[in-house]
Amino acid sequence: MMRSERVVAIVMAAGESRRYGDADKRRASGPWEGTLLGASLAKVREAFTYHRVVLRTGDDPACLGLADDTPLIRATRAEHGLGASLAEAFTALTHDPALADVQAAAILLGDMPAIRCVTLLHLQRLANAEHILRPCHAGHPGHPVLFGRAFWPALTRLDGDAGARRLIRQHPEHYREIKINDPGILLDIDTPADLQFEIRNTDAQVPY
Repeated sequence: MMRSERVVAIVMAAGESRRYGDADKRRASGPWEGTLLGASLAKVREAFTYHRVVLRTGDDPACLGLADDTPLIRATRAEHGLGASLAEAFTALTHDPALADVQAAAILLGDMPAIRCVTLLHLQRLANAEHILRPCHAGHPGHPVLFGRAFWPALTRLDGDAGARRLIRQHPEHYREIKINDPGILLDIDTPADLQFEIRNTDAQVPY
């Protein structure tokens, strides 16, 4: 399955992760190579032609395990919550000439290293400018959430910590849940205890 040039991946990694404790969970080690953020991004880089990583203003990408050529968006209002960071991210995307022909954006979290590459490729193939797509495994919705370009202006107006849930509720006729045979879409690392898992067969072809 080929990568699409119609979708850009946005990796949200500007949160404070209070539930994780005093350590920066983005630097956590586990059943992957390098840092947690680096492992999550590695899968994104494999699956997407275009990607951007959203960090706080003072973050050092190298300390977080990111390569020097990682394309960044700095969230200057990250302390106001996920919605504020998403608004800045989508404002940057909208004005990026390299993404002028992109039709959708996939919002991923920087603490989800177990999503299968084939899952990300499958979702890209289904994306378009007019729909919101969300994968669903065993009856539970997960990540990434893909927003068609028609919804980008509304995303630039988000604020606070509510994220994009309200936008999804406002447009049920454009929202689709995609059944996915991939438990990795539900596995995010919120606490140190969540590190006790094993990534198995992450790149295998699986039926949808």
